[in-house]
Amino acid sequence: MNRSGFFYDLLSTLFERTDFARAKGDGRSITELCEDLIASQGEVSGDNMGRQILTRFSELTPDGEIEFFNYLTEHMDIDTGRLQTLAASYQAERSPETFASLVAAAEPKRQELLRRINRVQGATGELVKMRSRLLRLLKDHPSFGRTDLDFQHLFGSWFNRGFLLPRRIHWQSPANILEKIIKYEAVHAIDDWDDLRRRVEPADRRCYAFFHPAMPDDPLIFVEVALVRGVPNSVQAILAENREILNPESADTAVFYSISNCQTGLRGVSFGNSLIKQVVEDLRAEVKSITTFVTLSPIPGLNRWLRQSHAAQAGAAGGGDLEAAVESAIETGDLAGLRDQAPWLRRQAADYLVNQKDRHGMPLDPVARFHLGNGAMIHDIHAAADLSPNGVRQSCGLMVNYLYDLKKISQFHEGFAENHTVFTSREVRALADAAAANSNSRKAKNGA
Repeated sequence: MNRSGFFYDLLSTLFERTDFARAKGDGRSITELCEDLIASQGEVSGDNMGRQILTRFSELTPDGEIEFFNYLTEHMDIDTGRLQTLAASYQAERSPETFASLVAAAEPKRQELLRRINRVQGATGELVKMRSRLLRLLKDHPSFGRTDLDFQHLFGSWFNRGFLLPRRIHWQSPANILEKIIKYEAVHAIDDWDDLRRRVEPADRRCYAFFHPAMPDDPLIFVEVALVRGVPNSVQAILAENREILNPESADTAVFYSISNCQTGLRGVSFGNSLIKQVVEDLRAEVKSITTFVTLSPIPGLNRWLRQSHAAQAGAAGGGDLEAAVESAIETGDLAGLRDQAPWLRRQAADYLVNQKDRHGMPLDPVARFHLGNGAMIHDIHAAADLSPNGVRQSCGLMVNYLYDLKKISQFHEGFAENHTVFTSREVRALADAAAANSNSRKAKNGA
C-alpha cells in the first residue's frame, strides 16, 4: 500500500466531514435531555439526544442560557459527600477498584455530559460556540467559572498539538477559508479581497493556519508572515499597496506581523507557540537565506496604562495632554503631536513592557506575556509604526519587535517561566531604565 496515498485519503476524509445537523425536539426540556443522556447506554439514542441538546441550546434566550449554565454548574457538580467517603475508602484500600471509583466521583457529571454530546457529528464546533456564550456570562455569574474549567479541561485534550493540522493559506485556497481569514483578522483589518490577495499571493508573503479534523472549515489560529531584508519598523511598509515584491531568496528576515486567534470559545487553549515553531521550521527548510525571525507586534494595553499612570496624568514630555492628542490624531489624521512625543512614548512603552508587572509578577501586556513565554526577547520599540485608528487608539501608533533567537529560545523561555525574567536588547533596557529613573526622580521631588 502507498503510505502517502493512504494518509492523503485519510486527511481528505477528515476535511470532508459534514457540519452539525439540527434535530427536531421530542418534547423534553434541555435539562431532561441532559439527564437522560447521562443515563443512556444506547449509541443511537445518545446521538439523537445530543443533537437535540445542541439544537435546543442554540435557540435559548439570554435568560435561558443563564438557567442552563446554572443547571450545569449546580446540578451536575461533584457530590462532595460521596467524594469524601470514597477518599476514605481509597486511603484504607488502595486497590484499582477503589481508585477508579474515586476518580469517577472526583469528576463533575457535566464533563461526561460534554463528552457524550461531542460524539455527535459536528458537535465539537457547536461546543466551542457554547463556551463562547458561557464566557460572556462569567463577569456577572462568576460561579459559572466552575463549568468553564471543565470546558477548558476537555478542550485542552481535544485540541492538543497532536490533533492540529497545519496548512499554508494560498490565494487558491477554498473561498470559504479565505472569507474566514478576512473575518477573523484581529490585528490589522483586511479591507477587501484585494487586500487579502496582497497578503497571501506574493512570493514574499505567507499565511499559515492550524485546523482541527472536527472543524475542518474553520481555522483555529493563523499567522501572517512577511519575508523582508532587515528588521522592519513599520507595518505601513509591510501592508503598502505599491510596495516592491522581494525575491524570497533575497530575504534574510521572516516577520510575524499578525497572529489571530479565531475561536473565542477556545480562549485559554494555546496554539500560538506551536504554530510559530511550525512556521519557523517550514521557512528554514524552504528559504535558506532567512536567519532572523522576529515579530512586529501591537502593544494593546499601552494607552490604557498610560492613562492610569502618574506619567500620563502629569502629561507627556512637552506637557500636553496625551488623551487629547490621541483623540485629535484619530479624528483629524494629524499625527504631528504624537510624533513630537515619540522619544517620550518609546521610553514609556519600554517601561510598560519591561518594568510594569501584575500581581503575579508577569508583564501587564498580554502580547508581551505570549511572546516572552514562548522564548522571545524584546528587540526594539518603534514610534509611528501603526498609524491606523486602532493602532493610535491602543498604543499611540507604537509597535514592538519580539526576536526569536533560535540559539537562546530555551534559555529565555526557562528564565521567563521560572523567574519572570524579561530579556531585552541593550537599547530597550536603556529606554526602560531611563523611564524608571525619571519616574523615581519625579516621585522623590513630589515627596519632598
